[in-house]
Amino acid sequence: MRSASVVKAMLMITYLNHRRIRGRRLSRSSLALIAPMIRRSDNLTATAIRDFVGNAALRRLARRVGMRNFATARIWGKTQITAADQTKLFLNIDRYVVRRHRATAMRLLASIVPTQRWGIAQARPPGWALYFKSGWVPGIENQVSLLRRGNRRVAVAVLTSGLGPAAGRRVEREVARRLLRGLRPDSVPR
Repeated sequence: MRSASVVKAMLMITYLNHRRIRGRRLSRSSLALIAPMIRRSDNLTATAIRDFVGNAALRRLARRVGMRNFATARIWGKTQITAADQTKLFLNIDRYVVRRHRATAMRLLASIVPTQRWGIAQARPPGWALYFKSGWVPGIENQVSLLRRGNRRVAVAVLTSGLGPAAGRRVEREVARRLLRGLRPDSVPR
């Protein structure tokens, strides 16, 4: 499936892990690139980051995660992904970010703007922290997330195609509700 903006989580990881970024404190200009890309899904900053890190960095991250069906594209939003590969990434997403920048990455994934908090964000069980990224283009609505409570983790990816925005977001929410049904603050995921 075409990734749309879901690939921006991978762009953030490759940027934070880049040899020129990973060993230093994040500058205001670095935060001005990654924050809008993640929090409000800004495309211009995503393009600047992809041009900086390159598609090869995305492919290296995909191999490191163990993704089996990942393919970059000339246009970053046309990157090909699967739900299985994205849940593999999100289940341990913090561990793929260099330790120095891990808290920043997770804070950004937890602070998506309110106008983009649909689907999985509306199905989050009480007591579970939510870290996620959405992606949409006409006919495609995608969301990938990590829910965490202490050491417990659950990753969910919902990729839809052929639906309008309202229907796609409704499907994301309903699939997430069904997948997360029974997940309570005291439950242990399997």
